[in-house]
Amino acid sequence: MNQTDTPVNSIYLCSPVNALVEGLYEQKVPFTRIKKHGDFGLGTFDNLDGEMVMLDGIIYQITSMGKVNLVEETALTPFVSVTFYRPMSHDRIENEMTYEAFLEWLKGLFPSPNIFYAVRIEGEFSYIKTRSVPKQENYRPLVEVAKEQPVFTFENISGTLAGFFTPEFMGSISVPGLHLHFLSSDLRHGGHLLECRPKNAVVGVQLISSLELGLPISLDYLTVDFKRDTTGDLDKAEK
Repeated sequence: MNQTDTPVNSIYLCSPVNALVEGLYEQKVPFTRIKKHGDFGLGTFDNLDGEMVMLDGIIYQITSMGKVNLVEETALTPFVSVTFYRPMSHDRIENEMTYEAFLEWLKGLFPSPNIFYAVRIEGEFSYIKTRSVPKQENYRPLVEVAKEQPVFTFENISGTLAGFFTPEFMGSISVPGLHLHFLSSDLRHGGHLLECRPKNAVVGVQLISSLELGLPISLDYLTVDFKRDTTGDLDKAEK
């Protein structure tokens, strides 16, 4: 499959997020396969080894030490969300916003809470708070890992927030609500966004009406008992 075979307004997930919540960190999907489905997105790496951001087809890893690495396409992942990013609208932030005001303003750009959106925010931030996850053994629930996540804060930094909005009713498939990862312009800092205060930025939004979901054919996935509260655990782990 090549880019022309894939609908522009489609999101691809290589595995449902509930598998990650249960602690299945070794699905071993190569990024060579992922890049057939998108050039923009976020996720993680096998063994939950840091946060992933994909911008313009380039894969970045933000490690638990806060370091940014370029990643080869041969790397493996248990969970990603990607699309071919084609924004349908652009809006500008020209004055500093609190995080709460930013979320409310961003929500106003979405015509409906019942479809997916790809969101890319490029510009300057007076404050950014992120985290990354440390490498893990398989089977440890995500909510337990999150208790040990290193947190990073930055002031007066420029960069890109990239990610998706997922409808609440899709909570066992992907992270519900807004899920963004940050990468600084100098490619030195980043992570999963916990909080920010944008002050001068351009926001691109893409409406996504189609979902493609890959289901792993691994022994771990085929035999797991999905008993955890996915939405509750994600709410604790992601925030």
